[in-house]
Amino acid sequence: MSSNFKVLQVIPKLGYGGAETGCYDVAHYLAEKKCKSYIITSGGPLLKFIRKNKVKVFRLPVGSKNPILILLNTILISLIIIFFRIDIVHARSRAPAWSCFISCIITRTKFVTTFHGIYNFSNSIKKLYNSVMVRSNLIIAGSNYVFNHIHKNYGNLINARKRLLVIFRGINTQYFDNSNITNDKVQNFYSSLNLSSERFKILLPGRLTRWKGQEIFIESLNLLKTKYNKENFQAIILGSHQGRKVYFKKLISAVERHKLKKEVFFIEHLKEMPVAYYVSDVVVSSSIEPEAFGRVSVEAQAMRRPILASNHGGSKETIVDGKSGFFFENNNPESLAENLNKLMEMDKDKLQSIGNEGRKNILKKFDVEQMCYSTFLEYKKLVK
Repeated sequence: MSSNFKVLQVIPKLGYGGAETGCYDVAHYLAEKKCKSYIITSGGPLLKFIRKNKVKVFRLPVGSKNPILILLNTILISLIIIFFRIDIVHARSRAPAWSCFISCIITRTKFVTTFHGIYNFSNSIKKLYNSVMVRSNLIIAGSNYVFNHIHKNYGNLINARKRLLVIFRGINTQYFDNSNITNDKVQNFYSSLNLSSERFKILLPGRLTRWKGQEIFIESLNLLKTKYNKENFQAIILGSHQGRKVYFKKLISAVERHKLKKEVFFIEHLKEMPVAYYVSDVVVSSSIEPEAFGRVSVEAQAMRRPILASNHGGSKETIVDGKSGFFFENNNPESLAENLNKLMEMDKDKLQSIGNEGRKNILKKFDVEQMCYSTFLEYKKLVK
């Protein structure tokens, strides 16, 4: 078969997360390669950016775990496969993967899945539900950490007819590029939070949830101030609580208890994430549970900013320790504070040198073009 094959990607919702942007990027890359590109999703803010002349979108409730809706989706996906003569179906989440799996059996279509995270289980029923992600012809892991998780927990379901490989998630390095940031954008950001250009700025991005480690981060800032006598800093916690109001109030209470109200700022949403990276002197990823990939670490390096991350999970694959960033002991505010203090002690030239190494690292390994090209080549192998 020639390279102009037809690929249908299925994802619950097109938001701004790594799985969603990966789906978006691959869809448009395929169109540029003269392939036919289709997406099934329930909706999402990223929809408005899809070029309708390049990618055809179907709206179905594929995020639902309701058995009746899964059956309905199976029938509709099967009809789409038949009518549009789809060659490959690529599921990027468990709920739609079941509909895709059954549809591909019915229509004898090649099936691809991507593990964008790790799927743990507490019982055999949950493991069975998760197992659909290894019932495909091609299983893609977003990092070596995820690859090892699949082998350890689902290896008995993988046989010689299935391929399991790693394709690192890529980011748009043209979007995450310092050269795009104007003085007006910087000044608007400063004025919106009343930030000072004279103070050392620490950024912690990520949705507000316990496992992202915001509590550890606040504790480390308290130590930075009381143990290391550092006061000339401002910290930005950037992320939505997504309905976790009790946890959000707990974070505010911690800030007030440690008398950090003048140093810590909360931002729920930001239209242009690169601006937040640009104004920061260092970026922190303090997740107390392993990140499957560590998108913050990659974006920060692309923006030439030193990254300080927990020493576990996918981040260990994206950061060159001591060169493009540093690791601190997971779930340890004292270790985080110690490393923040070291970074504050460095001069601007040293920080810039670390940032430049980060940019080189990302361009070499984690550019979106590389991710899309690798995925495209694997698709081609399936339809030979």
